[in-house]
Amino acid sequence: MTPDTEPATTRQDEDDVVILYRGGRLPSWDQLDAEQQLAVQQEHVDLMLSVAGEHHLQSMYGYRLVTPRGAWERFWTIAFPNLAGAEAWMSAEVAPPYGRYGYYEYDLARRWRPESLAWLPQRTIHAEDGADPRVVPALAVDAGSIVVLCFSRWQPGSDEIAPHVRGDELRRQRLQDVAGDHGLLHGEVFRLVGSGRDGDLVWILEFPDLVGAEAWINAEVAPPGGSYHERTYHLSRRWAPAYFASWSSP
Repeated sequence: MTPDTEPATTRQDEDDVVILYRGGRLPSWDQLDAEQQLAVQQEHVDLMLSVAGEHHLQSMYGYRLVTPRGAWERFWTIAFPNLAGAEAWMSAEVAPPYGRYGYYEYDLARRWRPESLAWLPQRTIHAEDGADPRVVPALAVDAGSIVVLCFSRWQPGSDEIAPHVRGDELRRQRLQDVAGDHGLLHGEVFRLVGSGRDGDLVWILEFPDLVGAEAWINAEVAPPGGSYHERTYHLSRRWAPAYFASWSSP
């Protein structure tokens, strides 16, 4: 059994359905004047908050790419307890008028944490006391950390290679060393329902600085383990984390 197919041992999130969302605004958004933008945004926020409340939004975290890829500016993980909530959210998000001005690309996933990754640290973001999610503040990135988004899949035929030949344990130890040496703040992995255009696993790794992010990427692609995976990396920052934490706060 390969390390990316071993069974998860953390079960409390097994029923969550997580939307992995690549999004951004289209140029047409900037053709609206400030008053129109504010009105459309507020209508959208009210609609999405109603969906969040009705379907018990579990969590929502946003990340802004350091270098946008065309219309793709942000990446989101949005968790609901079931598929109905995820479907309602996606349908509401693309609804006009706000939906006319956005770029939307969705995958559905489950949280994935096998025993071999139980050492990944978890960072909880808290909303500010008394925060009202209906009142949208000036939104900005959290410049206090850097986040690696990694989309990955095994190379075809890798499952036929013995784990010691692939260097599975060496890779795992190398990543743990990087996490410890560079103060990994947060790590989580999602397994897509099916397979996406860039792979079937999505890793989110948050470090205090770029040095740690670079060290992680270098450790992952180093041989022999790096020869058996396909990976796509993007650097990002957390997007208005305290504000969006208020969307799912009790």
